[in-house]
Amino acid sequence: MINVNYKLTVSSSPHAHAKESVKSIMRDVVIALIPAAVVSVAYFGMSAMWLIIASVAASVFFEYAYCRIMKKPVTIGDFSAVITGILIAFNVPAGMPIWMVIIGDFIAIIIVKEFFGGLGQNFVNPALAARIILMVSFPKEMTSYPLNNMAADAVTTATPLTLAGTAEAPSVLSLFAGYHTGCLGEICAAALVIGFIYLLIRKVLTPVIPACYLGTVALIMLIAGRGDFYGMLYQLLSGGLLLGALFMATDYVTSPVNFKGRIVYGVGCGLLTCLIRLFGSSAEGVSFSIIIMNILVPHIEKLTRSKVFGEVRS
Repeated sequence: MINVNYKLTVSSSPHAHAKESVKSIMRDVVIALIPAAVVSVAYFGMSAMWLIIASVAASVFFEYAYCRIMKKPVTIGDFSAVITGILIAFNVPAGMPIWMVIIGDFIAIIIVKEFFGGLGQNFVNPALAARIILMVSFPKEMTSYPLNNMAADAVTTATPLTLAGTAEAPSVLSLFAGYHTGCLGEICAAALVIGFIYLLIRKVLTPVIPACYLGTVALIMLIAGRGDFYGMLYQLLSGGLLLGALFMATDYVTSPVNFKGRIVYGVGCGLLTCLIRLFGSSAEGVSFSIIIMNILVPHIEKLTRSKVFGEVRS
């Protein structure tokens, strides 16, 4: 017997079949994050590994429990909760108490993701929303960075962004290799780039948003620094900019679909990041910039949508 309540939503033509699935895409993203995870464990020790494991386990548990309680299909098999757990761990210092990270997992999975309908319905990036809540709730713990095992001369409780222009500031090479302190996922630019290249090869992501985001930051910082190329590179490689631009601003759910929209979105993220870094009280700005642009995505897509084939506009 046919269920008359079932509705099939079909978008405008043309239609193309793809072999990729949500599960396969999410699995590729998990693989792309492995280099940064390995580096964080190598640089910060077992505490980093346990923090990542606890964050992933908590995220998966919260999604499973919510689906069971609400009698919804269990969706932990699509790996989206795993990615959220990894990204939350990547956005906190290695010395962060695990129970605080679990609070971030709860906020990301239950409040930001599931309360709005689950994967595909959340209007902001869950991991970034959790990071902002943790920053506001536990500012001391979120800004207490343990020393990096590979950088004996690093200054604890200070990230490269806060040390910019001082004698203690690490070199650009150190920023690229990860020989400094900071949050787990943001210390090694090389590991993040390797993971992103893998996603490009697998055609999971396109370089439009990261290129526009990083290009905007590079241009503005070059102008603000009056041609200081070293200072521009320092801004690109420090803080959570690469992590945000490569793996969080590119989130399928919270970023524009069409090409023009992605350009506007990436430029907007870069512009807001520079405004916060140059004129705000925070040395970072990436999390707030991406969240703000996430909220504006529906308007961006409306203004930049392509004309539907055969459409006659009045």
